[in-house]
Amino acid sequence: MKSKAGQWLIVIVAASLGACSKTPEAPAAAPAAAEPAPAPAPAAEVALVALSPELAALLIRPHSPVIGAAKAPVTVVEVLDPACEACRAFAPVVRQLLFLYPEDVRVVVRFADFHPGSEEAIRLLEAARMQGKFEPMLDALFEKQEEWSSHSAPNPARIWDIAKEAGVNVAKARTDARAASVDKVLELEAGDLAALKVERTPTFFVNGKPLLNFGDKQLADLVASEVKAQKR
Repeated sequence: MKSKAGQWLIVIVAASLGACSKTPEAPAAAPAAAEPAPAPAPAAEVALVALSPELAALLIRPHSPVIGAAKAPVTVVEVLDPACEACRAFAPVVRQLLFLYPEDVRVVVRFADFHPGSEEAIRLLEAARMQGKFEPMLDALFEKQEEWSSHSAPNPARIWDIAKEAGVNVAKARTDARAASVDKVLELEAGDLAALKVERTPTFFVNGKPLLNFGDKQLADLVASEVKAQKR
């Protein structure tokens, strides 16, 4: 049963979460004069306009991992970087959405290589996917993110120890991670993200609609509205 208590759990778990930027942000300039800042958009004003058909076609590729009911009517595309702290923080939010709407929502994962060590982790995730171990591998990388993805001293070699602990056949995964097919995946991910102008992680699209007003509650609201629309 989908309860209000469950919906509030989403807000509690991820209150005040921010996103990781592709490039370091410059310090904010001091405001000139005392102009009032524009009021933030209300939560209800999440993005309501879908992408153009040309851009929407770039959201999902045949290799893209799918979590949840394969034929769910609501598709959440999440662009994530396994080394991104905000992506790790949003993981329980995404899981809660799947829990609330087990038959109505699926999550499609796209990869961003924005941090040191991310490429190696994405290669491992692709290799783990070939073994049917994508979800436990992603969970393990998030759970032990601090052990391998410190931005000051990343240690991507550690991910292979984590892979073994997650039940991945590491010898096979090391070979598969260097396959030409994985090179192609990385190329497609980078090209699609550039075309979609994705600069931060996580970035979300719900049934082709970009979540412009970023936040956990805004994501929950947009998903809920799409689920409701599909049931009309």
